Amino acid sequence: MSTSARPTQNEASLMSEVEGVVQGHRDGHGFVLTLATQPDIYLSSQEMRAVLHGDKVKVRVVRYDRRNRPEGRVLEIVERRKAPIIGRLLHEGGMWLVAPEDKRYGQDILVPAKGTAGGKVGQVVAVQLTEPPSLHAQPVGRVTEVLGEIDDPGMEIEIAVRKYEVPHRFSEEALAQAAKLPDKIRPSDRKNRIDLTDVPLVTIDGEDARDFDDAVFCEPAKVGRSKGWRLIVAIADVSHYVRPGEALDRDGYERATSVYFPRRVIPMLPEKISNGLCSLNPQVDRLSLVCDMLITAGGDIHAYQFYPAVICSHARFTYTEVAAILANTRGPEAVRYAPLVPDLLHLNDVYRALLKARAARGAVDFATTETQIVCDDNGRIEKIVPRTRTEAHRLIEEAMLAANVSCADFIKRGEHPSLYRVHEGPTPERKATLQAYLKALGLGLSLSEDPTPGEYQALAESTKGRPDAAQIHSMLLRSMQQAIYTPINSGHFGLAYEAYTHFTSPIRRYPDLLVHRVIKALLGGERYHLVAAAEAPPPAKGKATRGRKVKPSAEETAAWELTGVHCSANERRADEASRDVEAWLKCM
Repeated sequence: MSTSARPTQNEASLMSEVEGVVQGHRDGHGFVLTLATQPDIYLSSQEMRAVLHGDKVKVRVVRYDRRNRPEGRVLEIVERRKAPIIGRLLHEGGMWLVAPEDKRYGQDILVPAKGTAGGKVGQVVAVQLTEPPSLHAQPVGRVTEVLGEIDDPGMEIEIAVRKYEVPHRFSEEALAQAAKLPDKIRPSDRKNRIDLTDVPLVTIDGEDARDFDDAVFCEPAKVGRSKGWRLIVAIADVSHYVRPGEALDRDGYERATSVYFPRRVIPMLPEKISNGLCSLNPQVDRLSLVCDMLITAGGDIHAYQFYPAVICSHARFTYTEVAAILANTRGPEAVRYAPLVPDLLHLNDVYRALLKARAARGAVDFATTETQIVCDDNGRIEKIVPRTRTEAHRLIEEAMLAANVSCADFIKRGEHPSLYRVHEGPTPERKATLQAYLKALGLGLSLSEDPTPGEYQALAESTKGRPDAAQIHSMLLRSMQQAIYTPINSGHFGLAYEAYTHFTSPIRRYPDLLVHRVIKALLGGERYHLVAAAEAPPPAKGKATRGRKVKPSAEETAAWELTGVHCSANERRADEASRDVEAWLKCM
């Protein structure tokens, strides 16, 4: 009986067609990033002539190189990238062209003489393609916007927001809706809220912060028969003003996050909300959603409750001020804020207890150094300095972690769909790469077959005194997967939590706003239904219905999944845009 040989995996791959997105390389070649778990597919410089960075294409694998890497041939342009391309307007050999700032595009764009929009040679412009590239012709476009000179202050930010397609103009509808909001809370807003205005809550943020999401307070309390603390974390109640499906919600969903650049912030919501009505500014009554917790002496969360409240921040502290007070309770900062110093000391005490619990569960804590770019009034760099992370930073971080994990537990117990902040452990491939790196160091360090967060933390602790500690910790960090938003709870590897979410920053993160809506629905014995289209999700809409524990429909589950993907992608986009600007400034 004759049998035919079964094709190898590579041979089978040669028979298949794959869709993906083109990622160009400055050297002229490129790759197709597939949506599946397949490796990236190499495109030669010849293949790249007919496509541009960001195009969606269908390719066929035509060969494998000696290292078993696939090379593809473009079969079809599924979708051209529609975003304008940013570059310098040049005039060479009697022809106008735009040289893209992003070198991954690989080709200059020809511009007809009548399509320059009055731009001058050397200026930065945005160009829209009118004719795509082909194997035998360069792309053609027309200038749609003249941004200015390359050395204009803030030009690096103008380029980044367009390069990464960061929404930076609010819709007229959203601005009109924001303008109609009151400047302060109304008597009707106070209904069904607990009055905490007499509780000396305070905000602790950076010197340049303008939007204050969170306020904190701590006092000693009995936990059973033992000593402990009552920790209150009050978060701006953005969901009271930003309602599902309205213009503000649509713009907030589109952005999904605020984007922070040196000297400039592109907020998720208009400043009327982010810096005004919802910001927990000092000595002003504000609406809040509160996480009220009892913390044991060992740093465990014994109990918690959520409720809407009215609060009044009693002071706006900076991290520097709080760090100085904790270091010297008789110093000038402590004298200035004398009535609030005992509360800060209680916050420090509960922080120390929370640190114990963090160590006990084996959470990862890398000692990384961030830099801060200090600019003058003209936007020029004066200096680049290490960003000091004080005990005050960590105090607030631990308080926020406690509130976030309480929120995740509340939603999980309520069996309500929501977005979790999920961080999974290393993949087998990344773990193998890390193992090889650790072996090459010759330190006798290794990971088990199924590494725990505690193992990572032990590695970080054992190497933190080395000259190459920063490099080692960077490798440890890179071996882990990226944290994402998803309705499927898989825990948070780095923080060593079984369930975790984001609750504490609804002014600047859309997932937090959704989580607030879920909490309110649970508190009211209702259910928040998120609705989004399966294709390219539009602004998230929602409504509340009675009855808590109802199995979500397939449409609702898909809506949560798509919203999680959208928010995760926009978070990455914001990070990439910020890094781009910082790299630009450091090269100036």
